Amino acid sequence: MFEEQATKVKITSVVIMVGMSSMLAAVVTDHWAVLSPRVEKLNATCEAAHFGLWRLCKKSIFIVEADPQGKGCGPISLPGAKNCSYFKHFTSGEEAEVFEVKTQKEYNISAAAITIFSLFFMILGTFCVIFSFGKGRDYLLRPAGMFFAFAGLCIIISVEVMRQSVKRMIDSDETIWIEYYYSWSFTCACASFTLLILSGVALLLISMPHMPRNPWETCMDAEPDTLD
Repeated sequence: MFEEQATKVKITSVVIMVGMSSMLAAVVTDHWAVLSPRVEKLNATCEAAHFGLWRLCKKSIFIVEADPQGKGCGPISLPGAKNCSYFKHFTSGEEAEVFEVKTQKEYNISAAAITIFSLFFMILGTFCVIFSFGKGRDYLLRPAGMFFAFAGLCIIISVEVMRQSVKRMIDSDETIWIEYYYSWSFTCACASFTLLILSGVALLLISMPHMPRNPWETCMDAEPDTLD
């Protein structure tokens, strides 16, 4: 690998690491969306919820005054008793059964499965980048770029599936939730999509053949750069 090319790959690798960290943060946390029921009266307890790919958490919050941000029951950062349950496609339980009926469980199963594919592509891309630093192995940058681009596409598909899940849940007459907003886990997933897509494209561009320095040269006539 040429020295200039290696420097660009190292810089891109830093961006990839940030993107992967954001993706892992989104996968393991449960703050993709915050749900709120209608607050009928003040000085009473209401039950807000937040969920991610794997579990749903409900929080009982004592409301003294109306939320100035118009989020209904909340904000979710207020103190209160918290109860979390994993979804039924991993464990059984009454809470999981309620979630299955009210939130279109197939959406969350799809989002979780697509995210696992994204993690798989990121692992393959990471191995390709590491091995590309070996002598004469810069051709691995192309599959690495494709793997990271595929990972980014899987992430944005998972984000859209989760959006549709929340929308379905809010529009349903069977649920108590009337308001929602996307939280920091959702933001991490979107940031990861952007960084991984850009990094994948960058690796593909870096792996392209060296262009001639002068307009009258052809690619075959251009002098090769000095190897490390």
